[in-house]
Amino acid sequence: MTDAMRAETVTITGNEGAEIEAYLAVPLDGPPAGGVVVIHHMPGYDAGTKEITRRFAANGYLAICPNLYSREAPGASPDDAAATVRASGGVPDERLVGDVAGAIEYLRALPGSNGKFATIGYCSGGRQSFLAACSLELDAAVDCYGAFVVAPPPVGMPLKWTPIVHLSAKLSCPLLGLFGAEDSRPSPAEVGELEDALREHDKTFEFHVYPDAGHAFFAVDRPSYRVEAANDGWLKIWDFFGRYLAS
Repeated sequence: MTDAMRAETVTITGNEGAEIEAYLAVPLDGPPAGGVVVIHHMPGYDAGTKEITRRFAANGYLAICPNLYSREAPGASPDDAAATVRASGGVPDERLVGDVAGAIEYLRALPGSNGKFATIGYCSGGRQSFLAACSLELDAAVDCYGAFVVAPPPVGMPLKWTPIVHLSAKLSCPLLGLFGAEDSRPSPAEVGELEDALREHDKTFEFHVYPDAGHAFFAVDRPSYRVEAANDGWLKIWDFFGRYLAS
């Protein structure tokens, strides 16, 4: 296949039937492909996340990124939308699961779908990727440094989220975790606690913790970017999805 693709803004049916915006990228050639729901980070539905969505299409996957902030801040800039949602306590967990389910159904209906689906998320999206994988029937999931899976948000942060490590028993698919050794949210100790919970429930997972990397090491437009960790992380993602999303 080539890296030819189509990328566009679409409308999908999210939680409780709400119509929300999403960014879709699909390859224009190649065999039927697995679908990837890209869950954006807390800074929002931004250019960097759309670039990641296109990267999946360029590598042969159907990819979609729902705008989780569509309801609170339709048409707002990513920064303004993120500030509005953060101040209101963050995206509710139940709504997130419904929006991801809607994104999967949109991909399922595309003619190039092979019927296999995964989630991947970064920062808050990493937590939400894990949440989706414990709430929906998926074929694979990737958690990129998802905070607040094991520990709650610190005092003073307006987020209303609670830890979800107890959901490990309900994990429906293999999980890939990519973390930074210098991160504090999640800390290496929290990553270890999540590993213990997954082992306790005999789940299939593989975690990689990168030295000299902190939070957001995939973010090419931030000082936190770590090229070696990010490049190796992408190799791990392609291998993982190749195993679990292939036709």
